[in-house]
Amino acid sequence: MRHSQNFILARAPPGVIGDLRRLMRLVDLPHGKVLAESRQHIREVYFPHAGILSCVVQLEDGSTVETGMIGNDGVFGAGQAMDGKLSLHKVMVQVPGSATVVDADHLKAVAQSSSAFLALLVKYEQFFLGQVQQTTACNALHDIQQRMCKWLLRMYDLAGSELPLTQEFLAQMMGVRRTSVTSIATHMQEDGLISYRRGKLSILNIELVRQRACECHNA
Repeated sequence: MRHSQNFILARAPPGVIGDLRRLMRLVDLPHGKVLAESRQHIREVYFPHAGILSCVVQLEDGSTVETGMIGNDGVFGAGQAMDGKLSLHKVMVQVPGSATVVDADHLKAVAQSSSAFLALLVKYEQFFLGQVQQTTACNALHDIQQRMCKWLLRMYDLAGSELPLTQEFLAQMMGVRRTSVTSIATHMQEDGLISYRRGKLSILNIELVRQRACECHNA
């Protein structure tokens, strides 16, 4: 079943999927779709099968910076479903894909009836918090090329080597000028790490990307 393509659902205790199925559906995740605005009430929980969700902080001047990615190894909205139901950040589709969607109230009821499933969701929330904290340190202490390579490693893990990614979008997510990303991307192309053409970035040598990344992805 496609639901099992999400690692959280694949690891759910027996019976949980059956309990969720009544209000579970499959949806496409087109590029650029906004799943939540900051402080928006969350009514649905997304378990991606493919693609990447980008969690970003948007400032008053319109600038943005990405704080974390969610792919088929995670879930968006489960923590909010448990308490408060307000998204703390804007969430949008960075790489198109698909997901299982569950009504937030229904997910909460199922999680409260299964301590093992609730523990699984809590563990993921702890992982995601760790990712956000690591990103904060990374943005403050590492140079742009290290940060760019770190994001490419994460995206490679979730979506493979072919990424529909514009330099403008990457600059926005990293909170830097597009000219900085363009300069670094040019050097990385010359060195054979990536190729870039018409809004598509291809990772040609993941090991070289790994060598130039900071330690944050491994952490």
